[in-house]
Amino acid sequence: MIKKSTIDQVFDAARVEEVIGDFVQLKKSGSNYKGLSPFTDERTPSFMVSPVKQIWKDFSSGKGGNVVAFIMEHEHFNYPEAIKYLAKKYGIEIEETEQTDEQKQLADERESMYLVSEFANKFFQKKLLKTEQGKAIGLSYFKERGFTNETIEKFDLGYSPDIWDAFTEEALKQGYQLEFLEKTGLTIVKEQKKFDRFKGRVMFPIHSMSGRTLGFGGRILTNEKKAAKYLNSPESDIYHKSKVLYGIYYAKQSIAKEDNCYLVEGYTDVIQMHQAGIENVVASSGTALTPEQIRLINRLTKNITVLFDGDAAGLRASLRGIDLILEQGMNVKVCAFPEGEDPDSFAKANTKEDIEAYLQQNSKDFISFKASLLVDQAQGDPIKKAEVIRDMVNSIAKIPDQIQQEIYLKECTRIMDVSEDVLYSTLAQLNAKNNKDSGRKTSTQKKNFEVIKQPKEVRPKVDRQFELERNIISLLLRYGKVEDEFEEYVYKEDRDGNLELELEKQEAKVYEKIFLDLQEDEIEFTNDSFRLLYEQIIYEFNTKEDLKVETFINQLSPEQASDITSILMAEEKNVLHRWEDQDIFVQPRTKLEAREVNDTILNLRLHLVKQKVAELMQDAKKDIAEHHQEILEQVIEYKKLEMNIAERIKRVL
Repeated sequence: MIKKSTIDQVFDAARVEEVIGDFVQLKKSGSNYKGLSPFTDERTPSFMVSPVKQIWKDFSSGKGGNVVAFIMEHEHFNYPEAIKYLAKKYGIEIEETEQTDEQKQLADERESMYLVSEFANKFFQKKLLKTEQGKAIGLSYFKERGFTNETIEKFDLGYSPDIWDAFTEEALKQGYQLEFLEKTGLTIVKEQKKFDRFKGRVMFPIHSMSGRTLGFGGRILTNEKKAAKYLNSPESDIYHKSKVLYGIYYAKQSIAKEDNCYLVEGYTDVIQMHQAGIENVVASSGTALTPEQIRLINRLTKNITVLFDGDAAGLRASLRGIDLILEQGMNVKVCAFPEGEDPDSFAKANTKEDIEAYLQQNSKDFISFKASLLVDQAQGDPIKKAEVIRDMVNSIAKIPDQIQQEIYLKECTRIMDVSEDVLYSTLAQLNAKNNKDSGRKTSTQKKNFEVIKQPKEVRPKVDRQFELERNIISLLLRYGKVEDEFEEYVYKEDRDGNLELELEKQEAKVYEKIFLDLQEDEIEFTNDSFRLLYEQIIYEFNTKEDLKVETFINQLSPEQASDITSILMAEEKNVLHRWEDQDIFVQPRTKLEAREVNDTILNLRLHLVKQKVAELMQDAKKDIAEHHQEILEQVIEYKKLEMNIAERIKRVL
């Protein structure tokens, strides 16, 4: 169990904008930051981070909270794991007892798989660096590749002994269950026999964006014809190769800083580029590029540069990946290395400055690159040239932004020496063809829509009490400890015994004013979440006479934290909606207006009185006998109270 003092230390050190900046590309927006949601697939930002309040809010998914809540949501960590992650990031030492076998068994299935993978990672590293076989075979291989000790340690490179069950036996001996060894794919079980999947291979651990070990890639070092050269962990609950990029953990900060991501093919390409000082590099882990992998990069930057080796056949095969990148609304460039070179060999043979200069000078826009690659084949052949043009326009059709489409069409016109009209016509034909199949159903629905009169849209009814209770929580959070002078009209008897409204002024803190007024009327919150928040907020003020949002939110459940962030970042939502572009100017609320407190409380009173009148009227309809007159008298009294409150609201306003 982690000590409270350590947790407090973590919260003091961790900055929400720094932590989230490791996973999401954030851009300054006033005093806040905004970016694309890491929880939903979107192209316009709906994710806001407040450095002042130390909270974040994702308006597309509704999630929100503090820095720990983000790590828990994004990485599926439990609370202690999130604290450990942040402690590691900020260099804070955490003391904890070693897990017993019983505790390991109690961990949930996913966590058990993570634990097994982490144990395997350390096991392979130890075998590489601490055993004679590991040094002679594994370490010598990495040294031949030109990797330094620092690089080997940084990427957690390892070695799996050339023994059938070396890892499996050690894991079982340490108390890890065979069930999870098999589910992670580290152990293969067949007919009561169990053996290591990665026997006799050098190991490349594959990490999540936060650094957790998800799976492995293993390279064999012998010339066995039956064995695959590279072997990856199978798909599991924690490892989905289509959603993972090799090296993303080490590259994320550099990608965000450079606002560009270099995409390569293999593990050693990534490692060698990092060792040369080019760190914004990731690989697709030996699989064809997927939309999920592209979206992972999209959180950090809109710019991808695809690096190819000099093999022309490989270049053509990889062009399909470029179309996928374009479909995701990304900006893509392409850079090919000289014939016979790949990112690994080129980085090994050149300095950082030479590599950067080469990439800068040879990175081409995808349309120029595609043209240079395909045009050579079409020289003197009109039919092939037409195919090349159609291929290029097909790529342009993938781009969701129409302005970018037009710019690329003009560029294609210049390169291919063909008229714009022809290209626009070709683009229209391609769009029509693409929409033909997918649009048939939509087209039929549209015709039905035109023929059948649609029912009038029913707008959702506003829950007035919910909004008023929410506003009270907002006032307490924003201005709870602020002291002000409150004006209120109260009924007093004059000399003749008549009631008249008189103005009274009183000094009070906002939380005192709200608490006493609600207590006087015995008003209770109907929304359970708001009721609990109200009680916790009032307790904080009564015991500490202050409430710091950044520490208060640490005590809340994820659901409460989400409610708090929705309330506190309502104005930030206006920024995302860009109302000013529509000539709608939302006045930011930077200081307390005493009238707002009175108005909210009086409106809540009025709403509750109207509810009571409605209930009594319903009772009157049901009970036409003995209690009828009594109910009507109560209605009259409540209607008088309703008029009184309405009059007081009018005076306040």
